[in-house]
Amino acid sequence: MYSTDVSEGAGWGPEVPILAIETTCDETGAAVLMGPRAGATGVPWVLSNVVASQFELHSRFGGVVPEIAARAHLTQILPIIDQALADAGISLGQLKAVAVAVRPGLVGSLVVGLSAAKALALALQIPLIAFDHLEGHLYACQLAYPERTVYPCVGLVVSGGHTHLYHCKGPLEAEFLGGTIDDAAGEAFDKVASMLALGFPGGPAVERTASLGNPKAYAFPRAFIHEDRLAFSFSGLKTAVLYTLKGKPGQLAAVAAGPQQISDIAASFQQAVVDVLVRKCHQALRQTGLRRLSIGGGVAANGAFRSALLTMAERSKVEVFIPPMHFCTDNAALGAVAFEKLRRGIDSPLDIDVEAGLRRSPA
Repeated sequence: MYSTDVSEGAGWGPEVPILAIETTCDETGAAVLMGPRAGATGVPWVLSNVVASQFELHSRFGGVVPEIAARAHLTQILPIIDQALADAGISLGQLKAVAVAVRPGLVGSLVVGLSAAKALALALQIPLIAFDHLEGHLYACQLAYPERTVYPCVGLVVSGGHTHLYHCKGPLEAEFLGGTIDDAAGEAFDKVASMLALGFPGGPAVERTASLGNPKAYAFPRAFIHEDRLAFSFSGLKTAVLYTLKGKPGQLAAVAAGPQQISDIAASFQQAVVDVLVRKCHQALRQTGLRRLSIGGGVAANGAFRSALLTMAERSKVEVFIPPMHFCTDNAALGAVAFEKLRRGIDSPLDIDVEAGLRRSPA
């Protein structure tokens, strides 16, 4: 392996630029990060953060098609890297490391990003730093609040593929507390948006429609909300929405789905998801005794969820860290967590492979 001495006490200072690459799903991302900045947290600066969306490619299917996503990454990855470097005013020769998300995600998508990162690390003879997409989402809170101490905290990653709680002792030390036993919250948003013919991606579409509805119009189920175990389930909620629209098998449809009814269903569904997420976060804080909560993932961009979290935090006297919108969705600035690995002298071999599945601990 090629190495650069960037460990504690090595005097690496604030002039260490790295390139981060993110291709876990359907967003091609590249970012140039400079760090670490002075201060207790040592969080880097984001010099550039470029994301190429595949929205138009997948929207007609109502969800991400893995083969299409991988092929799009192949087309976009080099131009996106070039753009990130140009925006940052950094040349390839100035890079000290390349970071890349290797898990979890779609296999074909992950392979494209890792292949590009390996090629750059080999050609430039710089360290390759593999990071977990989920630890990146949680580190986005520290990235967004560089002057504040985020860790230790309870971390919730909530997105299209994940709804999981962690006890985060540090950026690279996360203990799995519990998660969904079936569907992720973001996936439920997408499926309900499809049922209501609201379009893709489902999260923003449901939120817009819900803003016109009554969140108490329908008493949708909230799985495990009265149980102490830190588990989530959204499959029954999706089924309840379906039965509300279509009726149970052998029965007539229960709702004449006019515009107001659609808005009411969207609002009631969204409220059910928000209630469960906030309740489980509160339970995790109580069970661990921690007073900080960090939220990562695309669903963290939902306004109703953010508002409910802040209300809970005020009542419970805890700190809640929610990244700005552009750090919630998939982007390569999440690779800032690689500085924590560089600080400890951790790099990755060039024969490292991707891991599609979820680890109990993302670190």
